[in-house]
Amino acid sequence: MRSGAAVKACQKVCRCLLSGFGGRVDGGQAERLTEGSSALGGPLRSHAELSPGSEPREVLESGEGSEALVETCQRRHFLSGTKRHISRDSLLTGCHSGFGPLGIELRKNLAAEWWSSVVVFREQQVFAVDSLHHAPGSSLPGDSAFRLVSAETLREILQDKELSKEQLVAFLENLLKTSGRLRENLLHGALEHYVNCLDLVNKRLPYGLAQIGVCFHPVSDTRQTPDGVKRIGEKTEASLVWFTSARTASQWLDFWLRHRLLWWRKFAMSPSNFSSSDCQDEEGRKGNKLYYNFPWGKEPIETLWNLEDRELLHLYPGNVSQLHGRDGRKNVVPSVLSINGDLDLGMLAYLYDSFQLTENSFTRKKNLHRKVLKLHPCLAPIKVALDMGRGPTVELRQVCQGLFNELLENGISVWPGYLETAQSSLEQLYSKYDEMSILFTVTITEATLENGLIQLRSRDTTMKETMHISKVKDFLTKYISSAKNL
Repeated sequence: MRSGAAVKACQKVCRCLLSGFGGRVDGGQAERLTEGSSALGGPLRSHAELSPGSEPREVLESGEGSEALVETCQRRHFLSGTKRHISRDSLLTGCHSGFGPLGIELRKNLAAEWWSSVVVFREQQVFAVDSLHHAPGSSLPGDSAFRLVSAETLREILQDKELSKEQLVAFLENLLKTSGRLRENLLHGALEHYVNCLDLVNKRLPYGLAQIGVCFHPVSDTRQTPDGVKRIGEKTEASLVWFTSARTASQWLDFWLRHRLLWWRKFAMSPSNFSSSDCQDEEGRKGNKLYYNFPWGKEPIETLWNLEDRELLHLYPGNVSQLHGRDGRKNVVPSVLSINGDLDLGMLAYLYDSFQLTENSFTRKKNLHRKVLKLHPCLAPIKVALDMGRGPTVELRQVCQGLFNELLENGISVWPGYLETAQSSLEQLYSKYDEMSILFTVTITEATLENGLIQLRSRDTTMKETMHISKVKDFLTKYISSAKNL
């Protein structure tokens, strides 16, 4: 019969199987993840600390308009889940119900802008790579990644009462060592492609490898898992691994720091809320962190590290010559720069940055405010809404469908408001579209059938202007293109 000590040992090993204890979540930073810290590198403040003297609350707090923002993002499907389930900590750690359709589109647009800036429009070569969400291989000492374990296999081991304490621990340890690891970052997947991609550039340095993907990290939450078992947090990361000579590594780190900070500020209503600071890991390697200043304080949204050559030498032991890249006429083992951004947290930063509460000109009630998400034109999930005014329904709908198809064919996302059967006033539609961050509302009326004129209303200015329907596509294309080049 199994002793109490064996059961305790079993529980301890199971906790190791089902949870992790930190690690290099940000792609190179040697920081331990403790119960008092977040996977984003900052402290997880409690709700009581957030509002001293008040009862803890589960909604995002601290800062004017925060509750209004969360309510708007839920109602307009940027965020999923109920208000009770969305807390600041859940959004920061990736333990939430996920994003709604508009939130996913916003993140997709943010990822596309990152890709264009880092990969597509670069003179230096940057290649796209892909890595598995889980990696096979044995567990190394100090490895704290989540392991993929068959529930049936685990259940069979735990239910075998003939096993002694030592045998039970040995079986579980072997299962732990041979099971696949969920990736905590995209760095090591890129390093595995280094040698093969070196041939693409004829061994010339510098060059980069880029990837966007979901990563997993352990999260402590005693309210959900009181026995110390950690939950799995998810986040979408954008990773650039830059290989350069040690001689130019510091200059390239400075270059990428300026590049990334300017990029984040480019899409912001308040660019000064994005800032940077120097940092250093436990091994003395230097880096930088980029922050967004949320209502409750700064949170890191991107990290940059000079990892030197240690990561490559560790991954490719033995034959050092295969790592050599050309720095002029010299053959050198390159330094590795890791630039790693959190797109989920970046998306949350832009939602806070763009949210505005203004006086509502549509109503005489002073206590009602106009809520608007003034997302940058490149990031806005939907660029234009099409609606019908008064007039012959069939003919107006045909005009709407024609314009809808024309805009879609030119890559402009459209909301088909003309398909809505519930009756709403134009003022109600404008309020809805402002909360959805739709840039323009086009209204097709009876006048359009007579002379081709439509009404165009702007989200940012609330001004309305008359325009010929044949010019709408060119106007929107030029508007969005100009916003990209600012």
